[in-house]
Amino acid sequence: MFHIVQYRPLRLVTQNSLSSMCLKLMCSRPVAFARIWKSWFSSHSLVGNKNIILMGPPGAGKTTIGKIIGQKLDCPVIDIDDDVLETTWNMSVSEKLQDVGNEQFLEEEGKALLKFSASGSVISLTGSNPMHAAGMQHMKKNGIVIYLDVPTAVIMSRLKSMKVDRIVGQSPGVSFRDILQFRKQFYKRWYDIHVLCGGNIAAEVVAEKVLDAVKRYQNSELETFVSTRSSRPGSSMEKDSQKYFTDVVTEGLAPDGGLFVPERGLPKFTAGEWQSLIEATYIERAQVILERCIHPADIPASKLAEIIGTAYGENFSCSKIAPVRHLAGNQFLLELFHGPTASFKDFALQMVPHIFAYCIPRSCNYLVLVATSGDTGSAVLDGFSRLHDTDKQRIAVMNFFPEDGVSPIQKSQMIGCQKENAWSVGVKSDFDFCQTAIKQIFTNSDYTGFLTVEYGTALAAANSINWARLLPQIVYHASAYLDLVHQDIIPFGSPIDVCIPTGNFGNILAALYAKMMGIPIRKCICASNENNVLTDFIRTGVYDLRGRKLIPTFSPAVDILKSSNLERYLHLIANEDGQLVTQLYNQLENQGCFQLPKDLLEKLPQDLVATTGYILDTHTAVAKVVADRLQDRTCPIIISSTAHYSKFAPAILRALRIAEINQNPLSQLHLLSSYSPLPPVHWGLLETLKRKANEDHQVCAADMSMLMSHIETLIQNHFM
Repeated sequence: MFHIVQYRPLRLVTQNSLSSMCLKLMCSRPVAFARIWKSWFSSHSLVGNKNIILMGPPGAGKTTIGKIIGQKLDCPVIDIDDDVLETTWNMSVSEKLQDVGNEQFLEEEGKALLKFSASGSVISLTGSNPMHAAGMQHMKKNGIVIYLDVPTAVIMSRLKSMKVDRIVGQSPGVSFRDILQFRKQFYKRWYDIHVLCGGNIAAEVVAEKVLDAVKRYQNSELETFVSTRSSRPGSSMEKDSQKYFTDVVTEGLAPDGGLFVPERGLPKFTAGEWQSLIEATYIERAQVILERCIHPADIPASKLAEIIGTAYGENFSCSKIAPVRHLAGNQFLLELFHGPTASFKDFALQMVPHIFAYCIPRSCNYLVLVATSGDTGSAVLDGFSRLHDTDKQRIAVMNFFPEDGVSPIQKSQMIGCQKENAWSVGVKSDFDFCQTAIKQIFTNSDYTGFLTVEYGTALAAANSINWARLLPQIVYHASAYLDLVHQDIIPFGSPIDVCIPTGNFGNILAALYAKMMGIPIRKCICASNENNVLTDFIRTGVYDLRGRKLIPTFSPAVDILKSSNLERYLHLIANEDGQLVTQLYNQLENQGCFQLPKDLLEKLPQDLVATTGYILDTHTAVAKVVADRLQDRTCPIIISSTAHYSKFAPAILRALRIAEINQNPLSQLHLLSSYSPLPPVHWGLLETLKRKANEDHQVCAADMSMLMSHIETLIQNHFM
């Protein structure tokens, strides 16, 4: 018999240096206890012998694949059609369907499932079983449901060759394709594991994919995270210090000051798996990609689907979420500004708050700290303000931004996005100070311990230093490539270049991660403005901040000198040598510069190209100019359009040669709206500025003690 233990490890978070053991248990993940608990479950199998339940449309190969799996595991194989329904009814399934009709057939089929019981078996469902809720709930009690997701075109071809002329739901004017599309909602509702079966791959291959997926489902301990500054994986890693997705989402920054990365790297998709997503919607692509990156023990597939649907359902003004539009020649624009705050940051920050709320323990309050150079602030404030009321009572966010280092519209937007659990604080300094200050606060164990003991409040981060921020960005880079294939611009497998305005290195890192996962990206072009420390580094291997001062530009989101996510890339190309990364960043901290070893410098051109663009109007203009300079016209280039043009109204109005520009941001938007040749002003931006025109905000000196005082005051006002 095949025994499957359906286990959900206890996933709370580990906080550093808490003075009170009682509060530590309240706000932390009891790792040692979880290890004992899992060991006890594994040895006793108290939940019984689980079934492997194969689900999918007719023609998905459930019966054949079930038999192969049964042979490999030496366990019983049950086909619901042949072994349950026809035995119960004493007639063929097709005869029953013809006899009672569609609705009654589903009811009779569901009743048969409710009477069925098995354990330790491989069970192949019918294509219509998932349409009966009570029957599926009964089956899931003792089984892991695996969705065999076969492309509709392949299913149609198989049904034709099988000479299937009738399935449940068929009626005059309703095609097989319509029925298959309708059924997808039910398959998505019930599965625990999603297996992509792209193309006409052999049943043996699918069976192996199923078994690999089941092994992953059962063993969450393989998907741990390490710091970019830790020693090599496996050298001295204590089990009790292992970090899981839930932990890194909550903690944000590693205790040693490094950034969390997956210990075993990112998942790889086969070409067939990517091709199976060509016809998929953006939300469907996001679900598949994120399921591979987030273990179901951290967030089950059903909850992840709920989070993705909430994030991208009604909050984006374009149904395609991240459309790709032809610009000119071989250039295409990836429009990342259709979210509620008009920038690419919405892709992560409409999702991360819900992930965060799900992952953290219910017994502790959390204050999320954010540093922004412009777009992140309004996006994180908007995202966390959309949480359920009960979550807003235990989760608040404080946004620090350079008081004089963002555009007037961005500043008004951040002030306007303040809600009962979300505040903005202007700092009399630049973004680099804000970001460095937050890192220092997180690594100050005395201060974080004081906040936990005194106020029962833990700190968390929502900047791109948080691993969860990067995952949704991988999705839109992958989706953009699939859109070009879907539009017949290129065949699958042909390479593309991407050109991305880059400041903190998060967006371009996500593109590099998409490349690692199998998307054929040739080069990632890093587009900078006058603050071109990154482009200098990519060319020379020297990261040099000595004597450099931040230059304010019209593209403030890339007005950054210390690029946090570069550390993750260096850890990657250094073959996960955390000691080398630590050495480099210690040099940067103490001496203001570091130089890559020669072997690492030689790796940079394999992924990255760098250049500096002139400022025309927005961040996208930087990337456009760079793309014009560097494109070799041998393959398409996708330019990331990271913000809506109306966020930078003064630059646009100057380009239109408007002599007198009102300094009021709302007036600037109204003036833009009066020019009919221009696209409409962004809906969310206009509404925010209208609704909150008279809001105020706090201003703080560039002093660590002052920042910490603001944090403590907010905690007292919101949580006490």
